[in-house]
Amino acid sequence: MMNIMEINGYQAVIKYDPEIEMFRGEFIGLNGGADFYASDIDGLRREGETSLKVFLEMCKEDGVEPRKAFSGKFNLRVSPELHARLVTRATAEGKSLNKWVADLLDESIGAD
Repeated sequence: MMNIMEINGYQAVIKYDPEIEMFRGEFIGLNGGADFYASDIDGLRREGETSLKVFLEMCKEDGVEPRKAFSGKFNLRVSPELHARLVTRATAEGKSLNKWVADLLDESIGAD
């Protein structure tokens, strides 16, 4: 089960907070924070739409791009032994380590 809700083209991670007995949504990939709470899914969607609308209005007023820009680069630390095994597998498939790992990650999360 994926705990991701899409609202107006933006994605939010959904978690249940047992302390307050409510669902919490938090938009991801934004240049700021935007979260929302509700006790049921329909309410969560309504609150998410409201939260997103307020966030986008604030971005417009401040001249800020709402979506965070990603470079496409991140560092991954693994053991030297795993690194060697990964290079072997990538080479066996005729790919660079970067391409092999990127393909593997893409396959693991599926198509959007």
